[in-house]
Amino acid sequence: MDMTSPENLIVVKKDPDGIAYVTINRPKSLNSLTRPMMTDLARAFKALDADESVAVIILSGSGRSFCSGVDLTSAEDVFKGDVKDVESDPVAQMERCRKPIIGAISGFAITAGFEISLACDMLIASTDAKFIDTHARFGIFPSWGLSQKLSRVIGPNKAREVSLTATPLTAEKAEKWGLVNHVVEATELLNKAREVAQAIIKNNQDLVLRYKAVINDGSKLDLHHALLLEKERAHEYYNGMTKEQFKKMQEFIAARSSKKPASKL
Repeated sequence: MDMTSPENLIVVKKDPDGIAYVTINRPKSLNSLTRPMMTDLARAFKALDADESVAVIILSGSGRSFCSGVDLTSAEDVFKGDVKDVESDPVAQMERCRKPIIGAISGFAITAGFEISLACDMLIASTDAKFIDTHARFGIFPSWGLSQKLSRVIGPNKAREVSLTATPLTAEKAEKWGLVNHVVEATELLNKAREVAQAIIKNNQDLVLRYKAVINDGSKLDLHHALLLEKERAHEYYNGMTKEQFKKMQEFIAARSSKKPASKL
């Protein structure tokens, strides 16, 4: 299934091992987003979510930027149009995606690019990466979650500093503050993202999807209700398991402890 946009501005490739690569490909404009690009990006994530051959998605940008935000030459068209349309909203489709999404961030992740980063499940950044929120600088109201998500990741005081000053957040500081999982040299960025993706693929894929969902859904709740949600989904999961599945689980655990080969769950 070819999901690459007709203009080649959103490129989608798939490896046989279950990793899909989505690349924002407008390097001459630092990967700024036009309305059609936003629609194509949203459609790509929707299609990959439905693609059973895909286990993990790696999102990156071509050239020296991840995404420099919305192309401001078409700002009115974007902000008064597709921002209200879930089907062409890339962040909404990323949040709906069941598969783990790894953001490979190099260069600039500015405003809308910052928001797309926050829609990823984990972030690998190159040493030259910079996250910048310019909403306050240019008089643009956030609508893809930056005003709410960033404070939940790094804390409200730090988030206010990032957003109200519109100054760059470096990769080093982003890792220190808990926004970024790993910082590597630019030449190793995709290799590190693949390494993390391959570690995910080695695990029980049904549980990977369920685990991502319960983490993400629970993060929207207070701790009491999040714990109830975990318990509810655990009961649902175990009640749905057959005796054969329990037997395979026991065999798998026994084989791991004795270091003998076992069939994958």
